[in-house]
Amino acid sequence: MSRIGRAPIVIPNQVKVVQQGATIAFEGPKGKSSVTLPSTLSAAVSENRLQLQRANDLKPVKALHGLYRALLANWVHGVTEGFRKDLEVVGVGYRAEVKGKQLNLYAGFSHPVPLPIPEGLTVETPKPTSIVVKGSDKQQVGQFAANIRQVAPPEPYKGKGIKYAGEVIRRKAGKAATGAKGGKAA
Repeated sequence: MSRIGRAPIVIPNQVKVVQQGATIAFEGPKGKSSVTLPSTLSAAVSENRLQLQRANDLKPVKALHGLYRALLANWVHGVTEGFRKDLEVVGVGYRAEVKGKQLNLYAGFSHPVPLPIPEGLTVETPKPTSIVVKGSDKQQVGQFAANIRQVAPPEPYKGKGIKYAGEVIRRKAGKAATGAKGGKAA
């Protein structure tokens, strides 16, 4: 069996799990979600544990076994604690603000870049130079954070742009740092 797939998922007390055929629904303090398993996988819910079993040992089925176990574990974590991505806005005049259900980014353009906030996500700007994306769906949180970063990715010369908190931007030396080469042609 897959090492990841055979590990049971511990379900916290505050999470309610309902299984109807191949569909498993989770409900917790941070939200609710449901996952439909492929026909080659089955789930067994007992007490506070969720265990996945697979129908056969074919390679694609083994891969799905580990994948869906990880996805189910992420759903359980998402409805109990939620996921979070922090971004930093770096640059003179670069800032972000939330207005209603829209994030406005001022990132060196002549106009603000509006990004509508998807349903199920919460976006905060504790400071004008920091953005916090929160939600119960790990994929949705990561995708929206990537969309924000894509507006103005950090550049290697001055470091301006939008980056993930803790991300290290490898800096390059500019033209002045290399020195003048050659001289007048003889």
